[in-house]
Amino acid sequence: MNNLLEVLAASTKLGLTSFGGPVAHIGYFHQEYVVRRKWLDDHTYFDLVALCQFLPGPGSSQIGLALGLLRAGPLGALAAWLGFTLPSAVALVAFAYGVERLAPEQSAGWIHGLKIVAVAVVAQALWSMARTLCPDRERISIALLACIGILAWPLPLIQAMVIALGGVIGWRFLRTAEELQPVRLPVPYGRRLGAALLVVFIASLIALPVARQLFPSHALSLFDSFYRSGSLVFGGGHVVLSLLQAEVIPPGWVSNEQFLAGYGAAQAVPGPLFTFSAYLGAVMGPEPNGWQGAAIALVAIFLPSFFLVFGILPFWDDLRARSQVRSALGGVNAAVVGILLAALYTPLWTSAIVRPPDFALGIAAFGLLMFWRVPPLVVVLFCAVGGYGLGFM
Repeated sequence: MNNLLEVLAASTKLGLTSFGGPVAHIGYFHQEYVVRRKWLDDHTYFDLVALCQFLPGPGSSQIGLALGLLRAGPLGALAAWLGFTLPSAVALVAFAYGVERLAPEQSAGWIHGLKIVAVAVVAQALWSMARTLCPDRERISIALLACIGILAWPLPLIQAMVIALGGVIGWRFLRTAEELQPVRLPVPYGRRLGAALLVVFIASLIALPVARQLFPSHALSLFDSFYRSGSLVFGGGHVVLSLLQAEVIPPGWVSNEQFLAGYGAAQAVPGPLFTFSAYLGAVMGPEPNGWQGAAIALVAIFLPSFFLVFGILPFWDDLRARSQVRSALGGVNAAVVGILLAALYTPLWTSAIVRPPDFALGIAAFGLLMFWRVPPLVVVLFCAVGGYGLGFM
C-alpha cells in the first residue's frame, strides 16, 4: 500500500507540473524517478525509454505505466496513469464546458513561463542523458546525425525512422562497446499472461471495427475510433492529432473550429497530449458527450498502451540481455539523445526563448535544477511567476 500511494503521489506531481510535451516528460521522469527517488538505475530507465519509443501510442505515458507496474504491480500502473493523466484531462474537459471564457489573455504570461521551464528541464535531461548514453565518438555521432535528421526533415514518421536507424547502426557497429549486465525487472506476472494481453490487443483492434458495423452505437463507434488512434500512432502526441482529426471531423462529431480550439488549449496544460481525447469526447455533438464522452475517449485511447506495456515487459529482460539487442539499444538510446537535442531547439527553444529576458529566466531555471538541486515543482512555480512578470516588460 505504501508503494501504491508513493506512485500515486509522484505521478500526480508530474501530472501537475510536466509541461513541454513527451520529450520533456522524459526529463521530468528521469529527475523524479531515477535521480530523486532512485527507483531504478540510469541504464534500466533508458532501456525502458528505448522500448517505449518502439511501441505505438503515448511514449511518456507508457514509461510511467511501466514504472508504476514495476514499483507497485498492476494497481501501481493504474495509479501512475491516473496521477499523470487526470490533471490535464480534467482541465481540458473544463475547457470544453466553457471555462476558456474566463479571460484567457491574462494567463499568457505564466503559460510562457511554463514553456521556459520546459526548456530548462529538457536541457538538464539532455546533459545527463548525453553523459550516460553517449560516452564515445560512435554514439555521439549517432546522436548528432539523429538531431540533424529530425531538424532537416520534420515529418511525423521521421522520428520512428531515426530511432530504427539508430538501432541498426548500434547493432552493426557497437558490438565491441562495453556491455553491462542489465538488472532484471520485477515484473509481477509471467510470459503466459503477457502473451495473452498482446493477443487481446490485436484481437480488439480487429474486432472493434466489425462490432461497430454490426451494432450501430455512437458509444461503440467512439471507443473504436479512439482505440484505433491509440494503437496505430508512432511518434507520440502531436502525430496522433492527424489520426484524431480524420476520425472526428468527417463524420461531423466535432467541427474544425472546435478541434483547433481544443488543440490550442492542450498546449497550455501539463501531462500527456493524448488527454486531448477527453476534450474531444466532451465537446462532440452526438451523445454520449460531456464527461461521459470524455471518459470513453480517454480510456479508449490509452487502453492499447496498457495491453502493450503489460504484454511486452515479461519478455523484455531476455531480449535486452542479448548482446545484439544491447548493441541495438546503445544505438537507439544515442538516437533518443539526438531527438532530445532537436526538441530542445524546436519546438521548445523557438517557442519559449524569443528575447533576452526569456533566456535569462531559462538560465536561472537551469541553474536551479542542475546545480542547486531545487525540486522541479519549485522551479516550475518560479518560472510561472517569472513569466507573468516578464509579460509587463
